[in-house]
Amino acid sequence: MAWRQKNGGESSLSPGASPCRDNEREKVPRGHVPMVTGCGARVVVPVRLLRDPCIAELLDMAAQQYGYGQPGVLRIPCDAGHFRRVVDGALHRAD
Repeated sequence: MAWRQKNGGESSLSPGASPCRDNEREKVPRGHVPMVTGCGARVVVPVRLLRDPCIAELLDMAAQQYGYGQPGVLRIPCDAGHFRRVVDGALHRAD
């Protein structure tokens, strides 16, 4: 699977994260949560990864920067490359 950025560009990603549709009205797969990185890459991440300490740290950073009342997709304050490494690490630890 690949990450899809707002501009339509793609880069490779581990199988744990899936592209979020450009049309945000489409359903997110069951058991996943949509997120947008600081550079605009839209992804859906398995809910099971949210308990990983590194992902939890990014969620804490998002709460500090954007607050808890974010409308729409959850924004994560890091670039796509860093987020990819965090998700890959969380997937490795979850297996």
